[in-house]
Amino acid sequence: MSVNENDWLLCSSQKDFELKATEMIANYANDAIRTKGHFSLVLAGGNTPKKIYESLSKRDCDWGNWHIYFGDERCLPSNHKDRNSLMVEKSFFSKVSIPKNQINIVPAELGMNEGAEAYEKKLNSDIAFDLVLLGLGEDGHTASIFPYSKFDENNQVVPISNAPKPPENRISLTPHRLSMANFVIFLVMGKDKKNALDKFKSDENIPASRISALKKLTVLISDVN
Repeated sequence: MSVNENDWLLCSSQKDFELKATEMIANYANDAIRTKGHFSLVLAGGNTPKKIYESLSKRDCDWGNWHIYFGDERCLPSNHKDRNSLMVEKSFFSKVSIPKNQINIVPAELGMNEGAEAYEKKLNSDIAFDLVLLGLGEDGHTASIFPYSKFDENNQVVPISNAPKPPENRISLTPHRLSMANFVIFLVMGKDKKNALDKFKSDENIPASRISALKKLTVLISDVN
């Protein structure tokens, strides 16, 4: 990863973290829609972005021109409480007017192999995303790319079978595909992320360090000390 020091933004509070993230996402969306008429966003799962999605839903955005994708998904039934798609449905999709056919859910309920193949077909490998949101795990993982994950980097979407926390089976975009984005924002919050963040800053060999961006990568940080 190669980013400038000013791309690491330390927030003064969780509220500041949520506000900065929301403003950045909305601004990137407005710029993309003004420039080319549409905005493509890859969402992160997990607990960290939930309140950001709730805050974003209150913004006055041109939702009709948003196109949504997911960086990863857990291989669980579509209505399972631990699905990323269900969390985002409750915190974001149900509150805004993004057309349903522009929300591309990972069909992880099909299983990791069939679901990965189906999602691969939804993505155009020649088109960069406008913005990718990512988290940072305690072990340095991002999306569902964990240390020692084995996968075919030539694919955009891959099955993952070694997640250290249940469920073991996941589906994830590859680091290469996640890096095919104009902008990337890592959302990093919590003291348990400090060790992974230190490794990330030092460009150590962790999954997150494999991510780059075509224009700018930002690491937004809150409450890690």
